[in-house]
Order: sequence, then structure tokens, then C-alpha cells
Amino acid sequence: MEAGERLGRLRRQAAEYYQGHRVPERMEEALNTLFPLCPGDLYGELANYFSKFSKAPVICKLVGRKVFDGVGEPTLEVEIFCTVKNYEKRICSIVIASHSQIPGTIETIEADEKERNDSVHTAVEWVNESLNTMLRGLESTDQSQADKMLGEYFANKVEEKKEIQKREEEEAAARVSPAPSSCPPTPIPKHKKGGKSVDQNAIPPAEPPEPVLCGSLAIGGTSLAIAKAGATISCVSLYLYIALLKHNQELPKEMTLPLPMVTLLHCEKNLPAKLKLVKEVMLIPPVELSLKQGIERIQDIQKEITRLLESSGKMPCPQADSKKGKAQSSGKKALQPLKRISHLGCLTTGYDNLEQLLHLMQTACKNIGLELGTDMYLAINCAAHELMDYDKGKYEILTGTFKSPNEMVAMYTEMINDFPFIIALIDPLRKEDREQWSSICCALGSKCYLIAEDAATHISKLKTDQNINTAMCSGVVLKYINQTKVSDLIELTGILDGQRHITILGSPDGESLDESLVDLAVGLGASFLKLGGLCRGERVAKYNRLLAIEEELAANGTLR
Repeated sequence: MEAGERLGRLRRQAAEYYQGHRVPERMEEALNTLFPLCPGDLYGELANYFSKFSKAPVICKLVGRKVFDGVGEPTLEVEIFCTVKNYEKRICSIVIASHSQIPGTIETIEADEKERNDSVHTAVEWVNESLNTMLRGLESTDQSQADKMLGEYFANKVEEKKEIQKREEEEAAARVSPAPSSCPPTPIPKHKKGGKSVDQNAIPPAEPPEPVLCGSLAIGGTSLAIAKAGATISCVSLYLYIALLKHNQELPKEMTLPLPMVTLLHCEKNLPAKLKLVKEVMLIPPVELSLKQGIERIQDIQKEITRLLESSGKMPCPQADSKKGKAQSSGKKALQPLKRISHLGCLTTGYDNLEQLLHLMQTACKNIGLELGTDMYLAINCAAHELMDYDKGKYEILTGTFKSPNEMVAMYTEMINDFPFIIALIDPLRKEDREQWSSICCALGSKCYLIAEDAATHISKLKTDQNINTAMCSGVVLKYINQTKVSDLIELTGILDGQRHITILGSPDGESLDESLVDLAVGLGASFLKLGGLCRGERVAKYNRLLAIEEELAANGTLR
């Protein structure tokens, strides 16, 4: 009797529960809707029908782990699990690229490796412990709230670090307390030459590098993983999801693919060759070509360059006139032997002067029926911050040849006039040479893009101080590294769009097979995408992703 009463009570409670959630009503609606269709999989259709009434998926677990990037260095993977229809389900994972200068010097390799390992270890701890707890229960599609929480967490970590450093400095000062001295400090005389004072600060000193908090990879990795999870839950591609976030959930009617800057040659500055001015030579296909056509054309040029380098070891170029005061010497010069495939996914070699390099490019294009400036364009990464000799206060552009910042501006002006097929210069000057950045923009701003990569300031400062170097260049290369969040890139690209600066998304030195950077570039509406060359799997994967997006947009009729 008691069992029967208990069963009746449970049935009444169940009926009230189902009626309260409108289950009978919705079941009747579903059956009436589906009956005329007579679906082959009735229960599948019922599951689809009722899924729209289920609760939004929420994050239930984050997993951070140490993995290795494309050059074998440790970095961070973030994996996201969500509660979907009452079940824990793995949604996605991302691997965030690590940023480092490769290769390092012998003196710094051990210190760099320890710092990198410590940072990855700390990032894994943050993800598996603090962030896992903090973000549990958050809807995976709430990117704004996720990034806000991540930003506050990182800010707290920065303050903690400052407090620790302050305590350590106070303890060190207490241990070493110098005895008071009644003698005034001896003034340090200025160096003199020829009886006159020599100004030791003829050029602005190098600004200290932006501090990177140990573990900051966790912030960028988690933010990007949540964005990818949101796209997966929403059943849209990541680039469309990013575009929706940027445009307040209104999808643009048309989307434009960024033009690829494909690195063809990597000129290492520590090679015996004399030329120091060029770090990367990049090819940019003309806009009238499809991406597929542009990549195929670049591959043809790459094959011909390789053939020229390996066949005779000499550059088949016409004799060029030498001008007094030019940075480059002229004439035929023996090429340095072909070295290897760079970590950037391209050929590594060296040259004795700029004209030698550029005439090689012209010859390779001519041999296959192409013309630079019409069928293909060049961009050059000068990496000027690596050229400065601070003892001399000048840039070393060739071995033993130095130029002041003002002379650099004149040299670049002459270079672009002589070789108009160069349409972009990346980091032609240090970021500290602001006066010369202004001068070069006045001289060349209408002829080529003047882009800041290392010469640009950190993303966080670009957001707070929008005039740092952006007012005096055509655009900046943005890299998704460390504590950068998806919302940061959305905000910053909006700022750059408003200032009529172009946005280039760039791949760091230490890349992985993760393709999310390409989706970010397309979704954010970047003008260019700087991914490196076409000879390493982690870089080719990104070009393949870009080709797939082109195909998808073309099929949907939304490719502009």
C-alpha cells in the first residue's frame, strides 16, 4: 500500500514537472509538425526538434598541456570540454604559437630555454587550476565575459608579480645598506674629442623590451580556445564566428581574403655574406588573381629561384650602374651557396648587396614569363632593430657600411624609386627613430606600404595609447601571442580601421599546426597575412586553410 502511494506521488510529481516544462505540449507540436513529412529517422528528427529547447552548452573543464611547436620548442595546448545536453563533451583544442627569436646565440640559448619551459609550465598550471575553476559554468559563446574574466585574472597576476619584486628589492636593499658618506659624488665628465663635448645620445636609446609575464600563454590560449568552442557550438566556421563578434552579430554580406605575404628567401644576418639590410624577401600576388592562382605563381617563382641558385652559383643579372652614396654596390657577384630550409619555411641564403638579390628576383620572374611590378610584387622585411650599432649610432646595412637614421631614409627613397615593384617595407627603421618614421612616410607613403612589426609597440599599449607609432606608418603586424585575447584583436583592428591603417596578421617564429590564425585574419578583415614560406608543414597547413576558406566563400557567393 505504501509502495503504491509512493509510486502515485512520484507520477504526480513527474506530471507536474513535465507540464511545468511544457513537455506534453511540445511533444504534440513536434509530432504534428513531423507527421506530414514522414521522416526516415523519426527519433533523429525528434532529437533535432527538442535540441533547440535544451540549455546552452557551458564550459565544464579546461585542460592545459605542454606540447611542441614546429621547431621542437615547448608551447601550450588548451582543450575545452562543455556540458552539452547533460553530457560532458570534448569540443575543441588549440595550440598557441610561442614567440621567440630563432636561432638564439650560444650565450642566451640556455637562459631562453629555461624561461620558455618555466612559462609553459606556469601556463599549464594556470589553465588546469585557476582558469578551469574560474570559467566553469560559463557559456562557451560568451566571448566578451570570458575575455573580461581572463583580463582581470591577468591584471591580478601582474600586480602580484610587482608586489613580489618590490619585496625582493626592499630585502636586497636592507641586506646591503651602504655607510653614509659626507663626500659629494664625483661628477662624471663628458667624453671630449678635439676639445669639444661629444653627445653620447646622438640617437634615441633602445626602449626596453616589453616584459612578458611567466605563464601569459594561458590567457591567449584560453581566449582563442573559447572562441573556437563558441564557433563549434554555433555550427559555424571560426572566421565567420570572429566576423560576427566584430560586427555585433551582423555577418557582412561580402568578405575579402587577406593577401598573402609569402616569404621566398630568408637572409640570415649572421651569415658571411655582406648584405645585412634584408631579413626576408616576400612575394605578394596581384589582387586580380585568386588565392589559388597566386600561390601557384609563387610556387613557379620559387622553383626557378631554386634552380638558379643550385645550377651555377652565380647570378645571371645585367650590369647595373653604380651611384655614389648608394647603399648597394653593383655588378655581377657570386651568390652564397644555398644553405637550407629556414624555420620560416623558405630558402635560406645570403647576398653581398641588395641589387644582386633584386636582379636575381627579376631574372627568375623573366625566365618564366613574369614581370615584377605587374605579375608579382615584393615586400622586404628589413628588421632594422637588428642592424643598429649603438657604439657608432648607425645602422650597419652592409658589412662595414654604416648609415645614420636620416641617411637610411634617403637610401630607402632611392631604393623604391629604382625598384618600384617593392610595394612594402617592414621595419625599415627602429621604433625609437620616430622623426625618421615621419620623414620616410612623407617621402614614400604614396609609393609603398611602410609597416611596423617589431617597430610597433605591444598590443596592450596600442589599445591604450593609439598614437604610438601607428600615426607614422601604413599599418602594423599583429601577432596572437602571450596574453593577447580575441577581444583585444577585435578592438584593435577596429581602431586601426578607423585610422585608415592596414592590419597584417603575422605568424611568430615558433609556429604550430594550429590554423586558427588564418580564421582570425579573415574574420577580422585583415589586409595581409604574413605566414612565412611554403616549405614547412606548420606553415603550409595555414595556406591550405586559406585556400579552403576561399573555396567556401566562393561557393556561398560571399567572396569579394
